[in-house]
Amino acid sequence: MLLILITSVIPCQAQEKVPAKYGFIGGINISNLYTNDASTADMIFGFNLGVFAKIPTMSLLSVQPELYVTTKGASVTYNSLLVDGTANFNLTYMELPVLGLLRVSDHINLQFGPYVSYLLAGKVTNMANVHLLDLEKNITMSNYNRVDAGLVLGVGVEAHSMTMGVRYNYGLTKVGRKRTLLDQSYTIPNASNGIINFYLSVPVN
Repeated sequence: MLLILITSVIPCQAQEKVPAKYGFIGGINISNLYTNDASTADMIFGFNLGVFAKIPTMSLLSVQPELYVTTKGASVTYNSLLVDGTANFNLTYMELPVLGLLRVSDHINLQFGPYVSYLLAGKVTNMANVHLLDLEKNITMSNYNRVDAGLVLGVGVEAHSMTMGVRYNYGLTKVGRKRTLLDQSYTIPNASNGIINFYLSVPVN
């Protein structure tokens, strides 16, 4: 009886001592801005690059915080009372997602969790019919919300200690801050970030 207890406990203890993994993560972004004030918003390509830590909490679930630089934005066509034109928004953030990784098979995991990011740089180029509202000259960093936050949902495939996968980042905050012109309040871009991300993570331990 004692031998049975010992042999049953040893595998459980070994399973609990799965080491954490640390490494680099990077990929390609396809980003968009979701807005009600634009006729169209076309996707643009970007990137993300940074580091991650994968910390097992139980046999099927791990917690993975990440920290990386990521680009977002879109090419937005406006047709409103104040301005008609096309603005290309290129935004660079430092982003921190904290994800739960649920292992559904030996090589596949589902990923979910929140993210928060801080705007490092924001550039806009514009072709507008109203030069009074020349976005390229008038929009500065003070016109953007510096903090973006939202949710992440994705799937990863593990092979040879590396993981590749795809995620969708859904922004819950507005990119632009409210401004006033001629006693009219407006927000450009009155939009939230949306990102499709194809990534590869490589551990170093």
